[in-house]
Amino acid sequence: MKIAITGKGGVGKSTLSAALCRSFAELGYNVLAVDADPDANLALALGMDTGDASKIIPISEMKDLVEERTGAPSGTYGSTFKLNPKVDDIPERYATMFDGIKVLVMGSVDAGGTGCVCAEHVLLRNLMTHLILREKDVVIMDMEAGIEHLGRGTASGVDAFITVVEPGERSVQTYDKVKKLAADIGVSNVMVIGNKITEKDDEEFIKGHVGEENALGFIYYDKKISVSDRENTSSYKASESLKTAIQEITQKLLDSVN
Repeated sequence: MKIAITGKGGVGKSTLSAALCRSFAELGYNVLAVDADPDANLALALGMDTGDASKIIPISEMKDLVEERTGAPSGTYGSTFKLNPKVDDIPERYATMFDGIKVLVMGSVDAGGTGCVCAEHVLLRNLMTHLILREKDVVIMDMEAGIEHLGRGTASGVDAFITVVEPGERSVQTYDKVKKLAADIGVSNVMVIGNKITEKDDEEFIKGHVGEENALGFIYYDKKISVSDRENTSSYKASESLKTAIQEITQKLLDSVN
């Protein structure tokens, strides 16, 4: 199963991505946590120490790897390179193991202008699209804020999109945009997690906009979550309400995708 987590900035994508990773791992799945957000903090959301997280080298910054796989030096534009570089062994070789979860940081690419295609971009897009999954494998991809990645097709090949929304008009509108763009790349399974819920009216507001059948679940506000964020500890471990809600969402995901 390959799941992409998306949504507007600040809605809690990394927190919920990390919680889903831990929930699947507890069920015995081999979990690969892919941080595809240029503002990478998924490792911290999992509870990794700041010092250890800073030692993870993003794939986009591995110059020798980029050149080896694409045939073009890193940082060059307009040169000839392989459009389908070998990527299937990268997670096994370059992911960092933490609490039974493999963490892979993609990194960002300065493309030197809109529409420019460079070797790093091709490597990252192929890696995200062609991750080989075996039985009991789960990939959780924490995407960059917004929906630009859908326009670039870097999240194609996923089984489902989860849009994290807050109970507000501007936030829930993101779901409609994600659903449309996801359909353009062949992904029909687009669901919603409502975050920072304070009352039942918040749930009803979100369900009224996205449809009850598309609402995976709701995460109620818990100060322990924000405290764990400040302290760089695992919110999944800190908040019992978050853990319970995520476990229920995990089961719904298994039922919907399988």
